Amino acid sequence: MHKLYKYVHSPAALLAFEAAARLSSFTKAAEALNVTQPAISQSIKKVECALGVALFERRNRGVQLTETGERFYTDISYGLMHILRSAESIAIKLSSQHVTLSCSTAFAHYWMVPRLADFRQKHPGIEIRVQTTDRDIEFSQENISLAVRRGSGEFPGFHAVQLAQERLYPVASPGYLGSHGNPENATALLDHALIHLEEPFRLRPGWADWFEAQGIVYHDTGGGLRLNDYALVIEAAIAGEGVASGWHHIVEKLVAQGVLVKLMDSPYEVGQGFYVVWPKRSILSPQSEILLSWLQGAA
Repeated sequence: MHKLYKYVHSPAALLAFEAAARLSSFTKAAEALNVTQPAISQSIKKVECALGVALFERRNRGVQLTETGERFYTDISYGLMHILRSAESIAIKLSSQHVTLSCSTAFAHYWMVPRLADFRQKHPGIEIRVQTTDRDIEFSQENISLAVRRGSGEFPGFHAVQLAQERLYPVASPGYLGSHGNPENATALLDHALIHLEEPFRLRPGWADWFEAQGIVYHDTGGGLRLNDYALVIEAAIAGEGVASGWHHIVEKLVAQGVLVKLMDSPYEVGQGFYVVWPKRSILSPQSEILLSWLQGAA
């Protein structure tokens, strides 16, 4: 970029050249840019001196590009058009009244949806578009504003705000416990039907991790109900299919409502968390800032 300054001196010189070339007139370029005609002439003269070549042929009724000027104008107009499109896309994003939140199906269904009425009441002019996904997708490709992701808090290239610590404990439906009994301790849980989460694209703690944290050796024989989406795991637990490993921030409302029962008093602290993230290279729109603040307050 330092070398570019050597040749064009300032962005204004490029704009002056582009306008004069497009309009074939220094006077019309001055009117278009709201500057004086001598200012346009001086800017172009500086560029010509730096390049060591004439870009225009001066005539009585305006100016005409030289062959070199034609080539330069083609490149300049192409580059400025790209800058314009980029600026327009940013402006449109910042002025948009909707925010796209990317998250898992379980987070959307059990955390986000029960709280949507509160957000709509507080911010009726902002539309939330919840995009569920089974993997961590690329922001730019999907036009995502914010995303909820699991991790340690270190997301290279992203800002991150914690929503919840990762805390796990077994949960089951009252119906299941009525039929199979409530396990008195972690060891007794080995004799119950366990519902397993086997996500194909995200690393998640399983029953082996939970039992290990309790000091119990667990051998996974490959049996039991196995599902690839956590929302299905919770639905299966509600339906009485067995005991599920419950993430506190997902199941806390279900436990409070009596839909599920928390089986152990001591949660398994995984050492990870769930965060709202967005790229450091992006500027959050005012609507995204509002949603981010609301997410933090609702957690």
